[in-house]
Amino acid sequence: MSDNAFAGWGGSRPAASDNEITFTNVRILDATGEPPYAGEVAVGGNRIKRVTRQGSGFSWGATGQRRIDGRGATLMPGLIDAHLHLSWNNAPGIAPIQMMPVEEHVLSTIEMAKVVLDAGFTAGRGAAAAKPRLDVVVRDAINAGRIPGPRYTAAGPEITTVGGLGDTAPPHIPHEGLNLGIVVSGPEEIRRTVRELIKHGVDTIKLNLSGEEITGMGAEETPMSEEEVAMAVREARCRNKTLAAHARSSDSIKQCVKHGIEFIYHASFADNEALDLLEAHKDRHFVAPGLAWLINTARNAGDYGIRPGSPVTTAYERELENAVETMKKMHRRGIRVLIGGDYGFAWTPMGTNAKDLEYFVDLLGFSPMEAIRAATAYGGQIMGLGSELGMIREGYLADLLLVDGDPASDVRVLQDKSRLIAIMKDGRFHKAPNGVGTELRLTA
Repeated sequence: MSDNAFAGWGGSRPAASDNEITFTNVRILDATGEPPYAGEVAVGGNRIKRVTRQGSGFSWGATGQRRIDGRGATLMPGLIDAHLHLSWNNAPGIAPIQMMPVEEHVLSTIEMAKVVLDAGFTAGRGAAAAKPRLDVVVRDAINAGRIPGPRYTAAGPEITTVGGLGDTAPPHIPHEGLNLGIVVSGPEEIRRTVRELIKHGVDTIKLNLSGEEITGMGAEETPMSEEEVAMAVREARCRNKTLAAHARSSDSIKQCVKHGIEFIYHASFADNEALDLLEAHKDRHFVAPGLAWLINTARNAGDYGIRPGSPVTTAYERELENAVETMKKMHRRGIRVLIGGDYGFAWTPMGTNAKDLEYFVDLLGFSPMEAIRAATAYGGQIMGLGSELGMIREGYLADLLLVDGDPASDVRVLQDKSRLIAIMKDGRFHKAPNGVGTELRLTA
């Protein structure tokens, strides 16, 4: 069989006679924290069937098998983005995202889903949609196999207060359709909004509990009342939905802990009391700081009118400094800090999501292996699949990357898409090896 035996596989389901795929001669980075080791991994259906260390022997099955000779490449779990907005479309600002007509926006969201999967991200937690059903429609299309994309949990638009992050309508034109979020005031409006989003089919309810410098509301402001937060949580819980929060201020982080909001985005200004609370409940919460947004908005958005040295970029530089120190403290305390950088703007383009691992190593002091675990094992947990996603273990879902290089030594290799030899999601190749060290072996 020629080296091009796998060309053209794409994402099609394997034939029944070829019911097992074996990666041999690979360095297995299993994301358990153990150093990589030489071995083989067999995939049957959508699960990892066997993991075998080199020298311990491998038993070929009685049916046809496909064999991929990795030639020393690294086999690792697919990457997982904890803070993903598939409806953010690499636009130069918030307004172009929200003002895009819904028909074009569906197509754009579909395109972003493929871009993320092409970058090696086989799963992601939706952190807010630009329009009510965008996430839901795309999630369902991915799950049905109609379009390529990562495993995805759907969110609706962010729920915000009057004048808060997401209230983008100008004061003289108070029109709901001009807002990026859903603007509410009072517990009863929160109740109705949460129920409507659940009716739309979302997995997660997202609350904007703090401000955002670029919108004119300071990051350390906390606009949503305790009664409003409590109502949102109560309505979501009775329908078994999870909750997430945009929470930069210390008080908003404390609201998350008090009300049991699992997914905390940003958390830049956590004070010692907030850190103590998070540490005491670290098995309940996840934190995704969104460093890419802070770094690139402060320093690399000048071409889009956000110039370094301006008041807004100065505010982001200050927040970045706080966020770095805060995440270091969280990491030392054993609080789960995950990658996910608010990608999807022109200065933080979708598809560059793996840059987050470099930030974790260079800025937060994570070892490469710790950064990889934040992007894989912890990612499986934030997807609600901690016992079957994010590691290479027997019985786990077969979301895998075959990488030309050693991410455990240098995580930057994961940013080079040409070095992602193969991308497998749910036991199917999204990107097949296409002649890179492949051969076919059939057994009697």
